[in-house]
Amino acid sequence: MKIVLLDGYELNNDLNWKSLQELGDCTLYDRTPVNDNAEIIKRIKYADIVITHKTPLDHEVISKTSRLKYIGIMGTGYDVVDIESAHQNKVVVTNIPTYASDTVAQFTFSLLLEVTSQVGLHNQLVHENRWAQAPDFTFWEKPLLELKGKTLGIIGYGHIAQKVAKIGHAFSMKVIFYNHRPKKVPESWIQQVSFDELLRQSDVLSLHVIQTPETIDLINNDTIAKMKTGVIILNTARGKLANEADIKNALNEGKIYAYATDVVKGEPIASDSPLLQAKNCYITPHIAWAPYETRERLLHMTVDNIKAYLSGDLKNVIN
Repeated sequence: MKIVLLDGYELNNDLNWKSLQELGDCTLYDRTPVNDNAEIIKRIKYADIVITHKTPLDHEVISKTSRLKYIGIMGTGYDVVDIESAHQNKVVVTNIPTYASDTVAQFTFSLLLEVTSQVGLHNQLVHENRWAQAPDFTFWEKPLLELKGKTLGIIGYGHIAQKVAKIGHAFSMKVIFYNHRPKKVPESWIQQVSFDELLRQSDVLSLHVIQTPETIDLINNDTIAKMKTGVIILNTARGKLANEADIKNALNEGKIYAYATDVVKGEPIASDSPLLQAKNCYITPHIAWAPYETRERLLHMTVDNIKAYLSGDLKNVIN
């Protein structure tokens, strides 16, 4: 059985692939050109199992493989694979739905705390001798904000969102959420509201939905207009959920206080991205998922998914 992994470097440059290699004849690529279907097809044409993280597998690629029976996505989002084409070609597709829930929730609040507490900025200023030269025992360069009593609005209510909600509650925030399918929630401290009501109430808005045609540009001029002036928006989901030109304008005009994101429309970020011309915009290079422990878990779960497929006991199947 031939297994091909298309883009392993950023996931696993410091872990051991032995558990995957034991499953069959393994070819591991650090990187595969994401815009070169001919090269992708060449690499997987005779593979039985293909593993991808961010290398896209579209209809052309899937239809031109001769032996492909299984695609394993090393991640939660599955927009990199044409699921309908896989179904038509009788290819099983699996993902890893919960491997990073805790760390992404942690990172969501890392972004929020950086906006509200400005730790990074003031650490830098201290090392630049600004404190040593200050006339008083203290100083601050930007406003510092308290989270207690502020309303945290969460769009989506899956595993990550639920953990974000609990952290928000621990910070004594009022927590509300919107989900496209209503959910029964046992906790008394959280309230389910309509989408428009969530936009209206939120002091902090956190995005936790998958990318679909319906959610692309979910945050745009129209939805921003319904928000409070001074809202903080957090995005650890997908860059395309936010219209970046509209975000830039709202930041520069002061409608949005801060936009803190770990994801952007095109990754790596383009040098002319509107976000790079925006005031009070915090951008990290898609690292919320990347702690060592999380990536180790991701590798183990990827291997477990393949073992389940080989034994005929499928799990985490998308299609």
